[in-house]
Amino acid sequence: MATAVVRYTAAAITDRGRKRASNEDAFGYSVEHGIYVVCDGMGGAAAGEIASSLAVDEVLRLVTERRAAESGILPHIATEAVDAANEAIHSRAQRNLRLSGMGTTLVGFLAEERQAWILNIGDSRCYRLRGQRIQQCTQDHSLVEEQIRLGRMTRAEAARSPLRNVITRALGTQGSVTPDVIEIETDPGDIFLLCSDGLTRELSDEKIEALLNTPATLDEICTQLVQAANKAGGHDNITCLIIRVD
Repeated sequence: MATAVVRYTAAAITDRGRKRASNEDAFGYSVEHGIYVVCDGMGGAAAGEIASSLAVDEVLRLVTERRAAESGILPHIATEAVDAANEAIHSRAQRNLRLSGMGTTLVGFLAEERQAWILNIGDSRCYRLRGQRIQQCTQDHSLVEEQIRLGRMTRAEAARSPLRNVITRALGTQGSVTPDVIEIETDPGDIFLLCSDGLTRELSDEKIEALLNTPATLDEICTQLVQAANKAGGHDNITCLIIRVD
């Protein structure tokens, strides 16, 4: 049976939101090399911005270099890129006390034809829209999510918890970190959304689903998602990266 040839298109936007003085989110992608990344930084002063930017730059650099050289198996390349980003952030923080403790979430998407791998560290998310229905592909590495999985907290309680910002896994805060790596097969028509929690804290999955189903360009949908999150409060930085499989 012949396998459908697919191609990917993408669009992205990041916004400071309505409450924060700066934007600690970062994103980057290369359709040519099939790599897409969103990061949400944390740390004092400008440390969060530095961590997220370092992570995006390192992952894109290593993946594009290795894929251009046709060197290595894709999921291995992806985890090596995460290791390189973790080392870059961790060593930078050790050299500069003002950056001590800085880190970042990372959600990434790596594609080759119809095979794709989703990378996840922290509470930024990847969603897939298939057949007009949304599905969360990643699992948050957060304290409240762990409590939900253990049956000690409901989702409604988690949404109100003062601990909802505490993440249990981050890039750069330790000497090593292990990302979740999820292998999937994509179908023509699939839409993937990579986003920071500035979007998901403000909008329900149902609202995100409705906006992803809007008959508009990817750029327009990105803008609509950010506008809706800001209208709902805009308490954090908001980043959306949409990938469509054609």
